[in-house]
Amino acid sequence: MHIAVAGNIGCGKTTLTRMLAQRYGWTPRYESVADNPYLADFYADMKRWSFNLQIYFLNRRFKEVVEISKSDDYIIQDRTIFEDACIFAPNLHAQGMMSDRDFANYKDLFDLMMSLVKLPDLMIYIRSSIPTLVAQIQKRGRDYEQTMRLDYLQGLEQRYEQWIADYQGPLLVIDGDNCKFGDNPEHFAQVTDRIDTMLYGLFPMFGDR
Repeated sequence: MHIAVAGNIGCGKTTLTRMLAQRYGWTPRYESVADNPYLADFYADMKRWSFNLQIYFLNRRFKEVVEISKSDDYIIQDRTIFEDACIFAPNLHAQGMMSDRDFANYKDLFDLMMSLVKLPDLMIYIRSSIPTLVAQIQKRGRDYEQTMRLDYLQGLEQRYEQWIADYQGPLLVIDGDNCKFGDNPEHFAQVTDRIDTMLYGLFPMFGDR
């Protein structure tokens, strides 16, 4: 089974992925930032490095989703290939930080990959407002994120909401402003109760636990 955690930068995807992996014994697949050769350059000069960064992410996530499709494990993934192609790349293009030529090239490659990719068995979306995202980004203190433009974050938020509104697969939405799953055990239990209902309830999406 493939469970994915989606959401804007700073919403708590990695924290929730780690906590759910521990709670259920699922295999986590984290979004790697420490070994990303483009990320710091991208935040310093988005227009110069946007295409390089998005191709890097697309390549990494496509390899990952192919590996997931071949696995019999329960896997929980921190961010998906769909977010790169449906949110991040279009946002960069719309804000003039990726050229028409580069975006068309990227889109053609993604469309080809989609012939081999299916939706996760469950998508968990963390919905957080801009003030919450900014506070959490500042709290975790990654140097390269401190130069992030507010309009970039706002553009991502708008595209996330559009994407989720049209999402066709099994979906669980978490209120990231009020559900403090990382700090409050009761809030985390509320999340797992909802997951249990969707996966293992009276009318589950899948078979027995």
